[in-house]
Amino acid sequence: MARTRRKGGGITIQAVAERAGVSAMTVSYVINGTGRVSAATRETVMAAVNELGYQPNIAARSLASAATCRIGVVYQSSQNAFLSAMLVGALNATARAGVELTVGKVDAPVLANAEQAMRGLVRSGANAILLAPPYGELVSGSGLVEALGIPVAAVAHGGALPDMATIGVDDRAAVSAMVERLVARGHRRIGFVTGPDTHDSSPLRLAGFRDGLEAAGIAWDDALVTPGLFTFESGVAAGEALLDLAELPTAIFASNDDMASGVSSAIHRRDLRIPQDIAVAGFDDAPIAVKIWPSLSTVRQPIEQIAERATEWLIGQVTGRGGEQSREIRMPFEVIERESSAFDLPRL
Repeated sequence: MARTRRKGGGITIQAVAERAGVSAMTVSYVINGTGRVSAATRETVMAAVNELGYQPNIAARSLASAATCRIGVVYQSSQNAFLSAMLVGALNATARAGVELTVGKVDAPVLANAEQAMRGLVRSGANAILLAPPYGELVSGSGLVEALGIPVAAVAHGGALPDMATIGVDDRAAVSAMVERLVARGHRRIGFVTGPDTHDSSPLRLAGFRDGLEAAGIAWDDALVTPGLFTFESGVAAGEALLDLAELPTAIFASNDDMASGVSSAIHRRDLRIPQDIAVAGFDDAPIAVKIWPSLSTVRQPIEQIAERATEWLIGQVTGRGGEQSREIRMPFEVIERESSAFDLPRL
């Protein structure tokens, strides 16, 4: 059997390939952002990378530099498409720039755990840190960024933070745009599933929902708004709650695609039709959006590109090679209409 560990016990690409059930070349494609790799394969490889703690030695093959740049990434779990895409984006940027990427996994989204991970990354040599949601909002204002004294950027954060860069889409405008699309299809009784309070994007998306209703002259109804946790299971629960209303919504808009998929499942269990009886929409344009039936209408936020741009910003701050100096970078979003809402309600 081929050896899979380097001298000193380091995890090799071959070990990652064996864990993921793919070739070493496929792992290399994913890590370096080259070649043609499906979204599902990329997710599997990134899960193996993080389970094994593999750290690609990109710096070893880069050109000599006066100062070593190492980007640390703080995240909770790679077991969803959002975080897999974020890690791929960061790898794309670091591979292109010839700098090193190291990761710090956090067990739970609380400040103490985030601080432990960030300080650990700095001790291991990281001189800039990329934060997955919700760690930007957890860390900001705590004094930790100032204490560490290194550049920090938060991915997919919809607003400005005083002590770090934020890179993402305009969550509020994006949700309002999707509401406008649903209204154009004839919907006026629209349910909404919020995200968790720990994410700053959640109140922004709720505000965007309110904006969209107000623009269409639709009165606010608390009964049509129900909480979720950005998980499939919470989407099922939210869908059941909205389907228990005496007067059903004609459309349900969930704050992410995992919850929207759960809502779709709840609708199917009631033997209702999507979109003829109830339309469904989500947010992210995760791979699941085109895997479920009917395919999911959603707001596309380009997570891989957002993470890549954020990592480029960090590299520029560390190396002084230029790049954007703005600390608040907004990326374009796109409303994607698929089968789950492509139906005009009869005009009464």
